[in-house]
Amino acid sequence: MGEVLQQLTNGLALGAIYALIALGYTMVYGVLRFINFAHGDVFMLGAFAGYFLAPVVNRVLPAQSYLNAALVLVLAMLICAAIGILIEFLAYRPLRNRPKLIVLITAIGVSLFLEYACQHKAVFGAAPRRFPDLLPNTTWHISNFVINSTQLIVVVTTLLLLITLTFIVQRTKIGTAMRAVSFNEKAAALMGINVNLVISFTFGLGSALAAAGGILFAMSYASIDPLMGVQTGLKAFVAAVFGGIGNLPGAALGGVLLGLVETVAGGIPAISPYRDGIAFAILILVLLFRPAGLLGKLQPEKV
Repeated sequence: MGEVLQQLTNGLALGAIYALIALGYTMVYGVLRFINFAHGDVFMLGAFAGYFLAPVVNRVLPAQSYLNAALVLVLAMLICAAIGILIEFLAYRPLRNRPKLIVLITAIGVSLFLEYACQHKAVFGAAPRRFPDLLPNTTWHISNFVINSTQLIVVVTTLLLLITLTFIVQRTKIGTAMRAVSFNEKAAALMGINVNLVISFTFGLGSALAAAGGILFAMSYASIDPLMGVQTGLKAFVAAVFGGIGNLPGAALGGVLLGLVETVAGGIPAISPYRDGIAFAILILVLLFRPAGLLGKLQPEKV
């Protein structure tokens, strides 16, 4: 039982990070109907933003305090929100009325640009870096079950961000505008909604969540590098498809389930070497048997 609880706890913490990144994918898809493959690299930029912000904040506030960690998290989210808005304005907005394939190729190009530009020695360099300790890591042992404070912080922070996101989407004017643009962009524009503002806000909000995921990932695994967003971003995309692309609760559910499946598979010796491939096996199965995902609904497309 202790082993089972251990795997479930580890999987929940990992799945919470996947969920935060998957929400960015699903929000952009819900509004624009395309996949922003540069989203995983914004996750990486969030981790590096925290890496550089932590020493600065430590000079002002007591090191390894909750206020310190919260400030680093919020600042990194704001920086990545601005980066997300800038990417949308420079790379995607000029192509909005072009075929989706062109926008998709552009997204891949933006992703590669961020990855290789950040590996340059004048930016971050290719070598992994150790992420600073934002909070003391306390460990509790209960029989064979071990849980640490970082895992609790990851889960609690993710829950708070999900509640905040739900409030924004369901209870605010900008959230109503987001849902309107997602349902029918032309009708929303005719009703006086500033579509460009809504799309920019969506990119900023999704990028902020990815930055939070980057900080929480770095706190959990300590090491960061410019390519950290490639595999993690792809798995988060799988989580979004698994839960139902374009569906916010589905993205969160898909992220948690994927984290649990991956962690449990890692604890089984026979299949642990293939744990990274399980996410993509799930993607294939979902596309074959339930293309809309767990909570998604198939919608007819007009021609």
